[in-house]
Amino acid sequence: MTDQPGSPAGPSFERDVRPMFREKDRNSMLKAFDLWSREDVQAHQDAILGKLRAGTMPCDGAWPPERVAIFQRWVAAGSLP
Repeated sequence: MTDQPGSPAGPSFERDVRPMFREKDRNSMLKAFDLWSREDVQAHQDAILGKLRAGTMPCDGAWPPERVAIFQRWVAAGSLP
């Protein structure tokens, strides 16, 4: 991930967010939505962020705070592609 905190554009889905979701994570959520689809993740971003903050997503262990922060910055910056 190459998130540039000082970048005016902020994190992007393809470069920064999507790579954080493993194939295992995607497969476990496909019945609800696709974690590799920006449109799907954007549509569910508030719920995903809440679960990431609570440490209940992914189901096999919480993300480190740095990863949660990247996702949160992506949402705050307007969920850029």
